[in-house]
Amino acid sequence: MAGYLLLAVGLINLRYQTGKSSVLTHSLILIVPGALLLASTFTDAGKKWLHTKAATAIVITCGGLLLVYSFIN
Repeated sequence: MAGYLLLAVGLINLRYQTGKSSVLTHSLILIVPGALLLASTFTDAGKKWLHTKAATAIVITCGGLLLVYSFIN
């Protein structure tokens, strides 16, 4: 769900910030991690890693920081 969240927020940011300088860079900062996280759910190694407590902590921390970044930006 975090991957979908980051993709959605990045695409919404891209659409509604049109005309602002560096909007593509700011949106890609959200879209790329979301796409990578989502892609990792399709591989066996990614699924195995995502079931660990370390992965949960990393995803929550990075996802939360990126979400805050999307609102600050």
